[in-house]
Amino acid sequence: MCRLLLAQQLGFRLSEAVGDPGRQLRRIRERLHLKYRDVEEASQQIARNRGNQEFSVGLSRLADIENKGTVPSLYRLYSLCVIYGLSFQTVLTWFGINLDDLAADASRLSFRGTRPIDFDSSDFILQEAPIEVQGTLDLSQTVYLNPYIRRWGTLAVSVLKGVNLRKHRYAFIGTDDWFMHPILPPGSFVQIDESQRRLDGDGAAQEHERAIYFIEHRGGYRCGWCTESNGFLVVQPHWTSNMRVELFRFPEEADVIGRVIGVAKRLDLAKRRHTRF
Repeated sequence: MCRLLLAQQLGFRLSEAVGDPGRQLRRIRERLHLKYRDVEEASQQIARNRGNQEFSVGLSRLADIENKGTVPSLYRLYSLCVIYGLSFQTVLTWFGINLDDLAADASRLSFRGTRPIDFDSSDFILQEAPIEVQGTLDLSQTVYLNPYIRRWGTLAVSVLKGVNLRKHRYAFIGTDDWFMHPILPPGSFVQIDESQRRLDGDGAAQEHERAIYFIEHRGGYRCGWCTESNGFLVVQPHWTSNMRVELFRFPEEADVIGRVIGVAKRLDLAKRRHTRF
């Protein structure tokens, strides 16, 4: 029987571990009724099997790890995880290293050149994502998702972990909605910041720098470039979409939900919509 199962039988759960990492490791060792000498001998066997003495955990070193806050080397930490039947990734979190943050931390770095990222798919964890919806969604139309969300959970989908997702809103650009194509093509999933509801105008020099807003109006929803003029909300489409500018009495007929700050979109659209206006 593996050490982890034995630890569970002894009434220990990893989630109950408290205090500094060394103290947590000591508690597990004691629960498993292992003495310092037992751990040292087991680690020496691992070192022999590996052909590397760095895997060996001496008596004094183990005492320092447990009682003096000494951080073990990767090799010694590996040996302790093997001996105690612990997940290496879980123990790393006790030392303040969460491998789930790899992709998120990498995405925050600013490098001038494009660079490859060789992370595992398991590193791309999005916590606090909508995983259950209620009602029937017509995905041919633009939909405001939040009223439909019933449950949040964890999805391995992107590098968006690290963003406080619950403070934002989300929308799906309908498969028939070409208003902001190609910036927001049909089928896009957008993130909306509700705190940015004040219109910035259209002073940006480049189209990709212009603020895009998510609008609720009398007939549904719309994403577009927005300005206010003479009591009207002017919602402008992307110029290549061949869609018409839309006008709504403001604020009687339309409400600005927030600014679009993120988008996940497909790049493999096989065909354009039928040209019909």
